[in-house]
Amino acid sequence: MQLHFSPSMRSITILSSTSNNGGFIDLMKIKVAARHISYRTLFHTILILAFLLPFVFILTALVTLEGVNKCSSFDCLGRRLGPRLLGRVDDSERLVKDFYKILNQVNTEEIPNGLKLPDSFSQLVSEMKNNQYDARTFAFMLRAMIEKLERDIRESKFSELMNKHFAASSIPKGIHCLSLRLTDEYSSNAHARRQLPSPELLPLLSDNSYHHFVLSTDNILAASVVVTSAVQSSLKPEKIVFHVITDKKTYAGMHSWFALNPASPAIVEVKGVHQFDWLTRENVPVLEAVENHNGIRNYYHGNHIVGANLTDTTPRTFASKLQARSPKYISLLNHLRIYLPELFPHLHKVVFLDDDIVIQRDLSPLWEIDLVGKVNGAVETCKGEDEWVMSKHFKNYFNFSHPLIAKHLDPDECAWAYGMNIFDLRTWRKTNIRETYHSWLKENLKSNLTMWKLGTLPPALIAFRGHVHPIDPSWHMLGLGYQNKTNIESVNKAAVIHYNGQSKPWLQIGFEQLRPFWTKYVNYSNDFVRNCHILES
Repeated sequence: MQLHFSPSMRSITILSSTSNNGGFIDLMKIKVAARHISYRTLFHTILILAFLLPFVFILTALVTLEGVNKCSSFDCLGRRLGPRLLGRVDDSERLVKDFYKILNQVNTEEIPNGLKLPDSFSQLVSEMKNNQYDARTFAFMLRAMIEKLERDIRESKFSELMNKHFAASSIPKGIHCLSLRLTDEYSSNAHARRQLPSPELLPLLSDNSYHHFVLSTDNILAASVVVTSAVQSSLKPEKIVFHVITDKKTYAGMHSWFALNPASPAIVEVKGVHQFDWLTRENVPVLEAVENHNGIRNYYHGNHIVGANLTDTTPRTFASKLQARSPKYISLLNHLRIYLPELFPHLHKVVFLDDDIVIQRDLSPLWEIDLVGKVNGAVETCKGEDEWVMSKHFKNYFNFSHPLIAKHLDPDECAWAYGMNIFDLRTWRKTNIRETYHSWLKENLKSNLTMWKLGTLPPALIAFRGHVHPIDPSWHMLGLGYQNKTNIESVNKAAVIHYNGQSKPWLQIGFEQLRPFWTKYVNYSNDFVRNCHILES
C-alpha cells in the first residue's frame, strides 16, 4: 500500500497492491481544492489520514483474501463480524443444517449389509481420513456404532441383573460356614443343646403380659441381629419373648447359637417347623403342592433366561421378574405367618418380623395401638414418591387382565408392607383369612401363576382385605435393599429399618453406606463368627 501525492498537491491517492501481478490499483483518491493549502489544513488532513489508515489496512487485507475465498469483501467481512448482523447465513450453520438433513435421511433407511464398524472413535476418524468418506457414509457409520453401543449396554445391564439375582439368592460362604460349625457344635457340646428357654421360664412363652415377637428364618446371623437389636433398643428388654422358627436343616445350628449366646434378659425360644404338631400335610395342602410341583420348582429354580423376551423387556421390568422368581417364595418358612393363630394358640398379640430388619427404637408401644377391630397393623406403601417401595397399589402386584383379578380387586387399592406387623390373633381367629389365602393360592396354581408372580404378599393382600389398620410410617422404613440413595436422616429416625430387596446387608452387593446400621449388631468377637471369616466391612 502506497500514498501518492500529485505534483500540484491537488489530490492524494491511496494505492493497493494486487495479489496476482504485483501492480497497483487505486483504492481511494482524495481531491484537494485549488486554492492554497495552509499548514493548518495540511496538518488536519494528515491527522485524518492517520486515523483512517488502520481501517484501510483491514480493507486491503480483505481484498487480498478475496481472490482466495472467492467471495465479496463485504461477505468475507460479514462472516468475521457476525452473520446475524449482516443478515447472511454462516457456512458452519449451513454445514450443520446439511448434516441434520443427511442424518434424518439415514435414520429412515436400512444400514447397508456388511458395513464394517471401527472399534473406537479414533479409528473412525482415521478411516474417514484414509478412505475419504462422504457425509452419508459417515452418518451410516455413526448410526451403526451408536446402535451397537446401545445393544452392548443393554446386554451388560441384563447380565448385571442376572448376576445380582444369583448373588442375592445364594448363601454367602461365611454364613454357610457359621451354620455348619454351629450344627457340629450342637452334636458335640451339651451346652449348645441345653433347653431353650430353661424349664422355669417355659410358662412365659404363653404369658400375654410379655411382648411376643415371631421371627421365621433359616439365616442364623440375620436372626442374631434382629434379636440383638430388639433387646438393645428396648426400654424393657426383660419383657421380650422371641419365638424363632426355622427349618429342620438349620434347627441345630440356630439352637446352638442362642444357647451359647443368650439374649438376656430377653427370652428366646427356637423351634423347627417339624416340631409344630399343627403343621401337617392336611393343614397346609396348598403349600405342600407349591413346594413339590415340578412346574413351580422349575419356575423358581430353573433357567431364568429361557423363554424371556429381552428385546421387548426393560431392565427394570426384568429385575422385577427376577425378584419374583426368588426361591424363598416357595419356602414354607415364608408362608408361616398366615398360620400364626394356630401356631401360637394362647397368644393374643404378636409382632411378626422379617429377618432382614433392624430394630432401632423401643417397640413396646406397638402393643398399645388400638387396631379398632382389625387384624393386621401395617404401614401402607401407596403414599410415598419413590417408585420402588412406597408408591405401590394392587395394580403393581396383580395381573388385571386375568378375569378373576379384574372382577374381585381394585387396581388402585392401597398396598401395605410385610416385615414388621402387629397381629391381633384373637380377632384373627374369628375370620376366614387363612381359608381365603389358600383358595387364592389354588386359583393361581390352576392359572399357571398368571394371576400374580411375587411370593407371599399378593395372596396376603387379598386375604387381609378389610382387616388392615394403617400405622404410622415411622414405625417401619422400607427399601434399604433397593435404593442406594436412601436418606440417611430418615434411616436414623425410623423405629425399624427393612432391607427388603436384593441388596441385603450381609451380601457383598449390599449398599456400603447402609450396611453399618446392620453390622453394628453383629458380634465380630464371637469365635464362630471369626473362624468363619465374617469380617466387619
